[in-house]
Amino acid sequence: MSDDALRRLAHLRGSLIDFSAACLKVRTKSGTFEPLILNRAQRYIHECLERQREEKGWVRALILKGRQQGCSTYVAARFYHKTSLNRGQHTYILTHEQAASDTLFAIVDRYQRHNPLAPHVGASNAKELEFDRLDSAYSVATAGSKAGGRSKSLTNFHGSEVAFWPNAAEHFAASVQGVPLEPGTEVILESTSAGAGGEFYERCCDAEAGRSDYQLIFVPWWYSDEYSRDPEPGFELSKEEIDGEMSEQEYADTFKLSMRQMAWRRSKIAELRDPLLFRREYPATVHDAWTAPPGHEPYISSLDVLRARKRHGIEGVGPLVIGVDPASGGGDRFAVAYRRGLKCEKVIFRNKLTHEEAVAWLRDIIDRDKPARMNIDAGNIGSSVISSLRSLGPQYVEIVRGVNFGGTSEWRHARPKMPGPYNRRAEMWMRMRDWLQLPEGVSIPDESALQSDLCAPKQKPRVDGFFLLESKEEMKKRGVRSPDLADALALTFAFNEYLQNYHQPVKIPFYGNVDDPNALRAPEYDPDYSGMYGDDGWMA
Repeated sequence: MSDDALRRLAHLRGSLIDFSAACLKVRTKSGTFEPLILNRAQRYIHECLERQREEKGWVRALILKGRQQGCSTYVAARFYHKTSLNRGQHTYILTHEQAASDTLFAIVDRYQRHNPLAPHVGASNAKELEFDRLDSAYSVATAGSKAGGRSKSLTNFHGSEVAFWPNAAEHFAASVQGVPLEPGTEVILESTSAGAGGEFYERCCDAEAGRSDYQLIFVPWWYSDEYSRDPEPGFELSKEEIDGEMSEQEYADTFKLSMRQMAWRRSKIAELRDPLLFRREYPATVHDAWTAPPGHEPYISSLDVLRARKRHGIEGVGPLVIGVDPASGGGDRFAVAYRRGLKCEKVIFRNKLTHEEAVAWLRDIIDRDKPARMNIDAGNIGSSVISSLRSLGPQYVEIVRGVNFGGTSEWRHARPKMPGPYNRRAEMWMRMRDWLQLPEGVSIPDESALQSDLCAPKQKPRVDGFFLLESKEEMKKRGVRSPDLADALALTFAFNEYLQNYHQPVKIPFYGNVDDPNALRAPEYDPDYSGMYGDDGWMA
């Protein structure tokens, strides 16, 4: 090869985007063959994967997507690029059904047939391409009742429609484990949703919670350019909520969608005849993909949470209250939530803390951020953490409060015959739900993991009219992770008390013309000002 050809080959080996455009062909819906120019969804996935590869040296990803967004085509191109241009690459594709296996192999076979730089093939059949001179191979299989790939030594693994794999746990134990966690290896598992349950769902939850090596990549439906259409004459967005769904106008404003995209959405909902099914098949958020069927709705509405995520311009006014949901060295997260009035400023977590690490971390938070209260779940290791913190001095005794999730609710103490929350945990979640529904609006971090936790527990009525929430153990039995982040935020609503020790200036609204020097100006800081909810500590 000439020097120019060698330089071009080296460039294409290092650039999947340029290689796809120059060497790969895809069949269009009209039946023609066109170069593979990555669309918005494919570029987003590519950026996420490349970022992880550069940081870690390997790729482990779970891709949650809507229907027909080009994800499988992209992953097939990514692994064909690696396998056809490098030595010693062994790529294995596992799909949920035979028809999908045939389709994916046809995509790869088309790449090979139209590729001007196609490597020599030693063996080729309906399931495998062997690039003999590179000692590389590309094979496709169908997930069945018996897990395959156990004896293979793999460098790349592509799992397609993983949520629909039969006997998924066995395939994870066999096929996926065929790829060692070594530099240069990649495992990409992609799927549309099959609902809130199953191996794919649980692994997505673990990735979202930071409890695995995998990153969760979510692709909203409007990342696909073809999901749009010209509106009919007179098309207008509805401003009316129907059955707890956002109005069309609010939906468009929230996600910044065009009229063409909203026209496509309306027609697709009409075609599916079910807004909930649209949310699952064409999700706008991670939580949409796990939409529960009617009759299985969570205690806190996903719509209330989404609005709080997307709401901007809310200032945190008043005392800082911190909630802490501790966890020992197990799989749950040690979560800490910061709330100031109408704004949850942040929710952070760490994993597998020892007692000494937990006490040191929380002490540093108190010393640095100076909260008015730190409310800590007294269960599990929480009681010892509380004792250790309070032993540090009177300033910590004043700030640190223990909360028994299973204890009698303040509601029952005050109204023993009036149905309401039975225990402290149900009561705190009720207060948090009411806070999310405040007409003046509240704000929480725009994070999918927090929404998933807030919308996880279901209500459990009692025969005496009181209610509970599902316990963490009950949730885990149905494949739902412990809502640690939401429990931490709920703990900021534990007590009704007046909090006087403010730690930041309270900005009272300014009234009058900003250009008028005689206009009424409230003082910049008033230590006795209680704020909108200052005399009612759980709303403070």
